Amino acid sequence: MNILTVIGARPQFIKAAVLSRYLRDNPSLGIKEILVHTGQHYDQNMSDVFFKEMDIPQPDVNLHLGSGTHGKMTGAMLAGIEELLLEKKPDALLVYGDTNSTLAGALAASKLLIPVIHVEAGLRSFMMAMPEEQNRRCADHLSTYLFCPTQTAIKNLIAEGITDCGEDTKPTADKKRVCMTGDIMYEASLYYRAHNSVKIPEEDKGCILLTIHRQENTDNIERLSSIVKAINELKEERFVFPVHPRTRKILTQNNLQFENHVKLIDPIGYFEMIAYEENCKCVLTDSGGVQKEAFFFEKPCITMRDSTEWVELVDSGWNTLVGADTQMITTVVKHICKPAEVPNLYGKGDCARLIVEELLK
Repeated sequence: MNILTVIGARPQFIKAAVLSRYLRDNPSLGIKEILVHTGQHYDQNMSDVFFKEMDIPQPDVNLHLGSGTHGKMTGAMLAGIEELLLEKKPDALLVYGDTNSTLAGALAASKLLIPVIHVEAGLRSFMMAMPEEQNRRCADHLSTYLFCPTQTAIKNLIAEGITDCGEDTKPTADKKRVCMTGDIMYEASLYYRAHNSVKIPEEDKGCILLTIHRQENTDNIERLSSIVKAINELKEERFVFPVHPRTRKILTQNNLQFENHVKLIDPIGYFEMIAYEENCKCVLTDSGGVQKEAFFFEKPCITMRDSTEWVELVDSGWNTLVGADTQMITTVVKHICKPAEVPNLYGKGDCARLIVEELLK
């Protein structure tokens, strides 16, 4: 079996590392992977050092497409991936998550009648204004194999008419295989936590880890101003804020400044990030993946969004949605506490094995 895997953003490289490592460690399975990087995200953390430190295979192909508007970026990816598919003729194409690279890969393969494998299928925020929601919905409906991280994801697919064809039926784009495999990022966190030697400064331990990068917050100055105001009012807390370059630029342009109890640092790598998650008091974020990572390290999370695709974290009390409301943010931060129970929400950390076993059937 030859699989062409399309990735384009750093979280996808981390997810791909789990499955790629499993295939490398089990060559007798007979699955060959062609790893394609669209170039959607590129920064210093995407350098050779990043791949080496995280034991991630170097991409076989890098399209070097870079960033741009959604339409321009997705169109260029679609053309580039289609050309590769015609050249390589893989048995299937695999995509992760909900980026423009995910959508372009799924669309290119489905047009050529190549089965699409979607890892992290079935997630829904129920906000179609989010580009990620558009990408993940389209990818799911184009896919033949849908590997879901949670039971909630499977229920979301059923609500849209996507049901499992059963083990006795050969999966197609119309009769799909829907499986619960657990969360591949949970498996990644277990592996990299055991291999992480990064230490954070002593003064940063027990802080609140802050991340702000979601377009709905950064591009809406009213929301961003409310968030900054709330954090500035929480003077009794210590915050560490790895600032995305785009967020920093918007803050500067709009003269939005944090008080001294907020420590702004440059963007950090994955190992630094999980070290902060392991040693912080709680997490204040608008990210998708960080919500889960906080839970993996048993840290309460406060999410500055109006909805989340990880609803089970909210239901279990580990995540609280506060939007961009100043009073809600300050109130929840002041009264945050760790829930008594840590439910098993994301599987056993054997996602890669379950995916491969299903594909080999």
